[in-house]
Amino acid sequence: MLRVCLRWLCGLLFRVRVEGNVNAVRENRLLVIANHESFLDGLLLGLFLPLRPTFVVHTQVLRNPLFRFILGYVPHLAVDPMSPLAMKKVIVLLESNQPVVIFPEGRITVTGSLMKVYDGPAFVAARTGATLLPVRLDGPARSYFSRLSGRHPRSLFPRITLTLLPTTRLPMPEAPTAKLRRKKAGEALRRLMQEMIFAARPEQSLFSAFLDAIAVHGRGTLLLEDMRQREESYGQLLKTSLALGRIVCRFSRENECVGLLLPNASATVALIFGLSAFRRIPAMLNYTAGREGLQNACFVARVRTVVTSRKFLEAAKLTGTMAALENVRVLYLEDLRALLAWKDKFWLAAALLFPRLATLQTSPFAPAVVLFTSGSEGRPKGVAISHNALLANIAQIRAVIDFSPADKFLIALPVFHAFGLTCGAIMPLVTGCRLFLYPSPLHYRIIPEIIYDRGCTVLFGTSTFLGNYAKFAHPYDFFRLRYVVAGAEKLSDEVRKLWMEKFGIRILEGYGATECAPVLAVNTPMANKPGSVGMLLPGIEHRLDPVPGIAGGGVLQVRGPNIMLGYFLYDQPGTLKPPRTEHGLGWYNTGDVVEIDGDGFVTIKGRVRRFAKIAGEMVSLEVVEKIAATVSPAHQHAASTRSDAKRGEALVLFTTDAALSREALVQAARTQGAPELAVPRRIMPMKQLPLLGTGKIDYVALKKLADS
Repeated sequence: MLRVCLRWLCGLLFRVRVEGNVNAVRENRLLVIANHESFLDGLLLGLFLPLRPTFVVHTQVLRNPLFRFILGYVPHLAVDPMSPLAMKKVIVLLESNQPVVIFPEGRITVTGSLMKVYDGPAFVAARTGATLLPVRLDGPARSYFSRLSGRHPRSLFPRITLTLLPTTRLPMPEAPTAKLRRKKAGEALRRLMQEMIFAARPEQSLFSAFLDAIAVHGRGTLLLEDMRQREESYGQLLKTSLALGRIVCRFSRENECVGLLLPNASATVALIFGLSAFRRIPAMLNYTAGREGLQNACFVARVRTVVTSRKFLEAAKLTGTMAALENVRVLYLEDLRALLAWKDKFWLAAALLFPRLATLQTSPFAPAVVLFTSGSEGRPKGVAISHNALLANIAQIRAVIDFSPADKFLIALPVFHAFGLTCGAIMPLVTGCRLFLYPSPLHYRIIPEIIYDRGCTVLFGTSTFLGNYAKFAHPYDFFRLRYVVAGAEKLSDEVRKLWMEKFGIRILEGYGATECAPVLAVNTPMANKPGSVGMLLPGIEHRLDPVPGIAGGGVLQVRGPNIMLGYFLYDQPGTLKPPRTEHGLGWYNTGDVVEIDGDGFVTIKGRVRRFAKIAGEMVSLEVVEKIAATVSPAHQHAASTRSDAKRGEALVLFTTDAALSREALVQAARTQGAPELAVPRRIMPMKQLPLLGTGKIDYVALKKLADS
């Protein structure tokens, strides 16, 4: 009777929902594993799971008289996770077919995300062959029974969801020693729990996720700041989004691409969410692409309307470029306020009260945004990414890294780039993190000062940008930074070393592609291997296709919820071509040659297109650049190729080091064990290597120079 009453009371107060296959609890040797969010977790599992399990609790819990009294009414087993013999009693319980509930983290989260996973529960699961039932608890962390503090949202009775994931088993890993088997089992369980955290995500649109974040964190929460140095709240951003979305809708149709030619600013972010609210698709135009690049981008995605700003065009010297675009209507932000009539203001007041009713419901699998490739393979391609793909990628990232409302992001990467858009503009706003938008990543002296002045804790950048920030920053400028994540290009060893020696900060290198929304793999505090790009994110399937002439690894092909809907191509404008490879529909060929070691860490060997075939041998241009970086670490180097009548192709090395000699490169190649074929015969000094707007080296421009 007491259990029935408590179940009814908790269900009423916390609006508890149980999702998933409840019949899975009838398995023999059942081990229930769950994330640990609050002191309510054990009670919730005991009340809402249709079984009477034994709870494994920390010995310290029994020191509290209240918990000792409560646990007296349920089967429990007190263990010390630090003791190597603690799990033997759990093994006995499982082997007697007694269901067991255990929290592998061993403690309640203080970050809101998954914490350290102990090896003991994993070894028990592998040792007994138990059936694992992952249960994702969502909501208890927002109650006053959690251990979160500071800016983390709290409420008296938050909505709580228990999601039961499909059952699985954890096989005993193969390793020469028991200690190593135990460690590998623990790593496997950690990945399983990350998969659990990710798999329980909701499927929704960008605007719906934005409204959910507002409901959790409150409209008065300040979170967004740009160069105006005025912090805006969720409520202000919602108002701007609805107003801009309603006005732009007059000049576009549902499911039409609307071009955004704007810098990193709060109005840009507001337009992204506002267009989403009215089933319009923001097409993020690259303002560094030139007139022809912009015209081609508008053509492939059938963009008829472009929203921009006169002030921005003048500052970026793009007024003439914009005027030269054909078959495009231009809307200026400065003129939109005047288009807001009294009827619109009345609608806006009502929409702010009921935003879900005032806007159009959008399918999670509809296009949310169109990004454009840099054109390295010819004319730019439009990459259509769905709402679900963007939010899935954010959920994948948050399953492995503990970003929280206590963090403040500094985003200088342009939002027309997938890295800047997903990680910079969208992720903070749908998760309650604060955000400072800076218009250019090239201001190497100013950005460190802003990070220091605004107390930023998270920085995303490319290796080139991070290296330049480090050169001009004071050693104390980055004292608040918790995470520095590098992507878009290979992280230089020199940059990695400089950040560690000057600031004591470990850069976490990641890897991705625009077509993957964009992150595929990233190093994390719990799983980091220097020189690699980390492990593949939860929910991503992969295959490695061997490449003739390249030993080890293969071309990476991936499939997952974060993969694009397809391409808009120049020869078929407005027609979406879904991703497909020889493995089937939905698979995307990254074109990157990678190796994945036994622990799951991914190492990039190079792009297929970045291999030269010299005298019948395949030579990686990445290796050429690595040799040059060894000789001259303080300078930038980029390798390209030109045709050669005798050997097929010849290497060309572009460098900012005018004193770099071939003799030094030959010596470095011998030291590294690289073949002499990897030493270029032609070295071309430059004052500065050409860069794309995203910070990557412009290899297309270098290839033209090499061929000239």
